[in-house]
Amino acid sequence: MAMDRLCVSADIAAGVSPAAALFHSLGDETRLRIVQRLSRGEARVVDLTTELGLAQSTVSKHLACLRGCGLVDYRTEGRQSFYALTRPELMDLLASAEHLLAATGHDVTLRPAGEMR
Repeated sequence: MAMDRLCVSADIAAGVSPAAALFHSLGDETRLRIVQRLSRGEARVVDLTTELGLAQSTVSKHLACLRGCGLVDYRTEGRQSFYALTRPELMDLLASAEHLLAATGHDVTLRPAGEMR
């Protein structure tokens, strides 16, 4: 699958199941980092590029993917766009993934440090 495709929309149009398309959208480390950051609150593209050390085009591409699967959306304020997570259930999914990975010997943190396990 091409890296620059809008994950869910394009994947589903190509015959991939919605579940596989969702996990494909979360199967990229950059998108997981963006989700982790947005779990702490909304951010502009410039905030994400600075905090994550990524190019603007990279952040925008990954935000488009996350928007395509309905996990992220934005609001405008003047000329600025503020991105935020739309589905709080996503944090439950990441918590479950942390537990599953820990059970298989791969301790990872997918949620912000302050969240309860």
